[in-house]
Amino acid sequence: MVKRGLFVGRFQPVHNGHMKALEFVFSQVDEVIIGIGSAQASHTLKNPFTTSERMEMLIRALDEAEFPKKRYYLIPLPDINFNAIWATYVVSMVPRFDVVFTGNSLVAQLFREKGYEVIVQPMFRKDILSATEIRKRMVEGKPWEDLVPRSVADFIREIKGCERIRMLATNLEKNEKELQAPIRIPEF
Repeated sequence: MVKRGLFVGRFQPVHNGHMKALEFVFSQVDEVIIGIGSAQASHTLKNPFTTSERMEMLIRALDEAEFPKKRYYLIPLPDINFNAIWATYVVSMVPRFDVVFTGNSLVAQLFREKGYEVIVQPMFRKDILSATEIRKRMVEGKPWEDLVPRSVADFIREIKGCERIRMLATNLEKNEKELQAPIRIPEF
């Protein structure tokens, strides 16, 4: 029987830490379901890329990595913001799986409570291989390309992703300044 694993991430953007984790996951199972978390979210600083953009990043990065040609499925998973039923929700949204791979302790706990085998995959250079750090570098105009697969860097440039993230950061700063400005009551 085929052994199938589940790996969920937001992939905002796909980076080398994700790819190292997926390399480990692919070495453990025959097929992998890759859940694209927060699928409804885009065009915010925390979630700047659309689901389709993140799927394209994953497809390109997996092709570039030339993992043994194992089967994988990309499944969008919109948030439900209800932890007690989140694992049940995910199970209802994806094909059958045997084991969950995660580095997130909450995800691990939720699936263990549902009776699933959970493997905590190794984390790789979490200090710099994080999407938060990559987005921060994009905003600040610092080098970020070496933290993501080449194909992902190329795609982000194609869609002008850095420009989008900088615009989102500029809008956020402008909104924060407006919120902090003294309120002026009009004179009548």
